[in-house]
Amino acid sequence: MYAADLPFILVSEIPKEPITSVTLVDTQSLVTIKGLSKKSQVFVIDHHKKKDELPPHWEFTEVETSSCTTYFVEQMIEKNNYTLSLIEATLLLLGIYEDTGSLTYANTTARDASAVAFLLSNGASLNIAADFLNPPLSIEQQNLFEKLLENAQTVSIADKNIFISSAEAPDLGDEVSSIGHKIRDLLDPDALFIFVSIQEGIRLVARSTSEQIDTSKIAR
Repeated sequence: MYAADLPFILVSEIPKEPITSVTLVDTQSLVTIKGLSKKSQVFVIDHHKKKDELPPHWEFTEVETSSCTTYFVEQMIEKNNYTLSLIEATLLLLGIYEDTGSLTYANTTARDASAVAFLLSNGASLNIAADFLNPPLSIEQQNLFEKLLENAQTVSIADKNIFISSAEAPDLGDEVSSIGHKIRDLLDPDALFIFVSIQEGIRLVARSTSEQIDTSKIAR
């Protein structure tokens, strides 16, 4: 829909020449593609803790905010070197909103909110963002949503309600996190943990609305 404004390329379109450097954002897993070699520099920017098994020659930057996008927005503000189109500003806004539940998750920081304010002042469209933040579930996602509700357990610990469920979805081609958002909006638990078995392995979605529940520690 916005291809003209966002010049991403397909893997097949990468020039057939050596890749000198790669920057990984919000992940610490590198997919092998043609042109990569042991000489390629790898830079990681992530708001998750550094993995112990990360290659020692990779350069790691830990972002202490709820969204990696906030880090990039702060870099633009600091260097005062930016010109954002409406679509670019909205894309960055979506990155922060998706990671922070539109600034409602318990681990949202003031820095995330400041980045959102900057983007709004630079033309980000809330109308366009709203179209992408809560998309309707696909048929496969709806089926998985129903399975997770059927298989659910609700555990009460220290007066906190924890939603736990698992299901198999070997043919799922869509993401699981949006299903977690739907369950969270429907049942409003203090935290939820969803395990979904797909062809590639098991996906875990963990969300918390309480500062007393650190889902990152529990996930580890």
